[in-house]
Amino acid sequence: MKPKQRCSVLILAVLATAFFVPQLSAQTGTVKGTCKGLDGKPLAGATVEFTGLESGRKYTLKTNNKGEYFSLGVTPGSYNIVLSQDGKEIFRFNKVPITSDENVNDFDLKKEQAAGPAGMSEEDKKKLAEQEAKQKKESMDVKALNDKLAASRAAITAGNFDQAVATMTEATQIDPNRDLIWFTMGEALRGQAKSKEKTDRAGSKEGYAKAAEAYQKAIAIKPQGAYYNNLADAYAKAGDVDGAVKAYTEAAALDPTGTAGYQFNIGAVYTNANRPDDALKAFQASVAADPTKAESYYQIGVTLVNKATTDKNGKVVPVPGTEEALQKYLELTPDGPNAEGAKGLLAYIGSTVETTFGKQKKGTKK
Repeated sequence: MKPKQRCSVLILAVLATAFFVPQLSAQTGTVKGTCKGLDGKPLAGATVEFTGLESGRKYTLKTNNKGEYFSLGVTPGSYNIVLSQDGKEIFRFNKVPITSDENVNDFDLKKEQAAGPAGMSEEDKKKLAEQEAKQKKESMDVKALNDKLAASRAAITAGNFDQAVATMTEATQIDPNRDLIWFTMGEALRGQAKSKEKTDRAGSKEGYAKAAEAYQKAIAIKPQGAYYNNLADAYAKAGDVDGAVKAYTEAAALDPTGTAGYQFNIGAVYTNANRPDDALKAFQASVAADPTKAESYYQIGVTLVNKATTDKNGKVVPVPGTEEALQKYLELTPDGPNAEGAKGLLAYIGSTVETTFGKQKKGTKK
């Protein structure tokens, strides 16, 4: 009896295995296509959504830079296919059959528009018309803005700053949401303010303040080191030392490769504001960022010379680092614009010019 029991168990095991054989999966299809806008160019980053009319299942696909979409594993059936961009539907195909083979469905809005009522619903035509009008206005605005920019730059180069400001004012009325427009407006206002420095100081400061406002608008749209740099200059000319330093610091954060130059400018702002200790720190930060920044060494030397004292015999006693900074300037730029000034300062503190910075002076033989 025991052998029969074992046989029954074996049969049951085989039957159980047979009951759990997995079913073959249903066949699926492939969908792909290319999406083009009214201008005939690929619609990159658009959304193509397939919605099954029988199953209700959705497949959401994104187009690549060539306007292409692709997907495997789509269950056959009837689908509505919707093309959207920036969250807005711009065209659709209804009741499109999807088979278990490859299914190609292209969106060409230019061709669909030309197809007229037979190819589009009234809602589709309305949306396409709105998109076309938007693109047309965009093209016209870009052309007009480029014309204004070219005219304004020509006026700035010619020193006709009033005309440049008027032209850029017109540009901001066409489109106030472009950083380059406001940056160029700032350049025009800054030039206008500079032209008034000798004849209308109050008007000049007001003009620099207006230039700063224009640069701020450019930065709000697209922060750039160059924008902060010119904003800082406008602040400095308007007498806002702290604003200038902050703007130069922001410029350095956005453009680290220009740190030495921005720190030099901060030193210049502090020097003009009669804050020598702050200026010295900025010039030192400049050479720390770029050890070949000759002008920063010169300014360090000048700042330190002003800290020199005299002894009871009337001899000048320079503070440590003065001679080294001036000698380094001459080593880097022996014929630089401040070479004679550096030599004069060295003579003032009782030093001689070294031909090689850092080389120890030889003692006199006895």
